[in-house]
Amino acid sequence: MTADNTLPGPYLNNDKTSFAWPSARERWPSIIESIIKDVQQTIEETVLAIEKEKEAGTGNEDPSVKILLLQEKVEEGKVIITQTTQLLEDLKNDKPLIPFEGTEADLLDYNKELARIGPLTWLTAPWLFSECFMYRKLASFFTAQKRWVTYDPYARQKDDAFKASKEGVYELAHRYKELAHQLKTHRITPESQRLLFKEFTDISLWGNATDLSLLTNVSLDDIKTLQGAETRKKNEANILVNDLEKAYESLLAKREATTPVGKTVRVDFVLDNAGFEFFADTAFILYLLDSNLADTVIVHPKNYPWFVSDVLPIDVLTLFSHLSNKNFFTDAEHRDDLDAFADRLVKYHADGKLLIRTSPFWTTYHSFDEIRSDGAGKAVWEDLKDSDLVVFKGDLNHRKLIRDLEWPRTTPFKTAIGALATSGIKVLTLRTIKADVVVGLEEGVEAELEKKWVEMGNENKLGWAYSGKWAVIQFSDGSN
Repeated sequence: MTADNTLPGPYLNNDKTSFAWPSARERWPSIIESIIKDVQQTIEETVLAIEKEKEAGTGNEDPSVKILLLQEKVEEGKVIITQTTQLLEDLKNDKPLIPFEGTEADLLDYNKELARIGPLTWLTAPWLFSECFMYRKLASFFTAQKRWVTYDPYARQKDDAFKASKEGVYELAHRYKELAHQLKTHRITPESQRLLFKEFTDISLWGNATDLSLLTNVSLDDIKTLQGAETRKKNEANILVNDLEKAYESLLAKREATTPVGKTVRVDFVLDNAGFEFFADTAFILYLLDSNLADTVIVHPKNYPWFVSDVLPIDVLTLFSHLSNKNFFTDAEHRDDLDAFADRLVKYHADGKLLIRTSPFWTTYHSFDEIRSDGAGKAVWEDLKDSDLVVFKGDLNHRKLIRDLEWPRTTPFKTAIGALATSGIKVLTLRTIKADVVVGLEEGVEAELEKKWVEMGNENKLGWAYSGKWAVIQFSDGSN
């Protein structure tokens, strides 16, 4: 949040023209209901485990320590369901946001901001603040219970979605294996390196293995002949702002400047979704390391279950495990490709070239213009200022970058990110657009998109902005 009255206001949950309206009234209740269902399922599984323990016992009347712990988990789970059900009712009935009871620094910060801008009710509050508040409230229910403190109520959904994307996983793992062999045995030309950087950015942006241009038996020198693929042209036409060339030139200049004196190049990823999107991100990460564009890559997950599918630290290691587990991806003919991909990730992690680093800042309500020497994100700034490129993934991170305010859509990106534009941090944001806020468009583009969206058979001309069909790639060098 910002106290600057000259800035546009935030999107509000009672604005019927905004995606905030259906989000608060339809999506949030559905998400909370899924959590209640998940916890209930875990309670039922725990009760069955208790029965099995009793059946396997020695006949002693006193319950074992394990049974006592399982019983405690059941009782704590019932408390979580009660709290979550009450939150659901408060949301549906537009009750006030209730301050946190905990003493953790971030909870006190939430309470301070709520007192400053409140009182607020769920269906009238600023969209992004109330959504962050809701997810942090949900996380607090679990962290308050000893047997649930590390529990992720979205883990089942993450795993199911990742399994469902197996064909894309197999395709990307296979094609990366072919590329990795070529990178190891051939000298990559500057043009090929540039095109491959663009390719992997595209994969990471859209989160799917579209036309990768990494075909078997195609040399790196010939890869440029594949760049005219129909899918690529279609994807590029849907990228409304594309600053990728600026980001690449910045990274390449750093690489060329540091190589003679032996210094290292570092790239950071502020992560978005687990599952296939993160898998696609790791393909980009492997390319950066294998091609020597970067010496170290640091990934930044969330430290609490967040916005359903966001990556947690454990999800990074779980990805490694899932790829290596023949019982997770069961098609034997793809096992060599998956093992090769996983082995590269594990090796880079073991060698300290792929690091995991999180911060409580990522699960606050603060926008990213607070990532500065005197802001709420000071600790993050102290870390990221040493990076040569910080890649912010996804819609939520982008909304926080541009403060989720009702900017005119022709507002320059560097204006919208505020103090981050002069923070010294090189920002590259890869975003498929799934919320109202959009900046950096040329004059007339917004009207064209509205017209096109209606012509596609949609009634609400504003819906293009949360359809996920368009994207932006925007860059700031941190100096102006």
